[in-house]
Amino acid sequence: MIFPFEKYLGLIAMGFGVGAYGTLIGAGGGFVLMPILLLLYPDQSPELLTSISLAVVFFNAVSGSEAYALMKRIDYKSGFLFALATIPGSILGALNTSMVPRRLFDILFSVLLICASIFLMFRSGVSKETCKEPCTMRFKMTRSIVDSHGIVYKYTFNPYLGVVLSIFVGYLSSFLGIGGGIIHVPLLSYFLGFPVHIATATSHFILAIMALTGTIVHIVKGTFHQGVHMTVSLAIGVVLGAQLGARLSERIKGEWIIRGLSLALGLVGIRILMIVLW
Repeated sequence: MIFPFEKYLGLIAMGFGVGAYGTLIGAGGGFVLMPILLLLYPDQSPELLTSISLAVVFFNAVSGSEAYALMKRIDYKSGFLFALATIPGSILGALNTSMVPRRLFDILFSVLLICASIFLMFRSGVSKETCKEPCTMRFKMTRSIVDSHGIVYKYTFNPYLGVVLSIFVGYLSSFLGIGGGIIHVPLLSYFLGFPVHIATATSHFILAIMALTGTIVHIVKGTFHQGVHMTVSLAIGVVLGAQLGARLSERIKGEWIIRGLSLALGLVGIRILMIVLW
């Protein structure tokens, strides 16, 4: 399929916005891109759209991870552990996407976004002391990270809980084509006690591995080749946008990052649900 020049530019611009916002909140942009694809291409199968979204999320995550690495905010040890845990789920999720009709897929996707939005909205005002709760657990790991500005982040978490949650995130994110950041950031922050800025950076690192796994499955199945032109254009945009998003994250408080994520999820979820039901 050949795209006119104007359409390429439009996709690049879209990718730039997705990359900037997705990297800012550590979500990889898939939760923004996938709803747009669902709205713009109502006749396409969920399998094709998720393959495109996952591939774009991969490029976004790689670009964002590079920027976060320079800021020294990635918890590599935890990231590798959780990324490995997402791989089985990512493979299974990519294989199961083709089994769901488009209408049911849209409903499941929108409900997930709305539920995530409500959860984050009620949790956004939780005191930071809540993040210290994992310290009382029997099985725990303690991390101490000093970023490029000299800010020290020290936190304790349960790695076993993180692995279990990551398996779930891997499946759901690959199945829906959203990359998983919208799920992983809240889990890292609220259930494991990661500081928000470390959670967003580490989530991006995990996303790169998780999205690559799902994309490879789609390539092997032969689904991805139909969306190569779209993917390339969107990828150019997200790679550039991710750099901007990572820089902006240094100037925005963690609480506002979570609130922005909550608002975006709710609006997009409601929009898709309205289109499906009405």
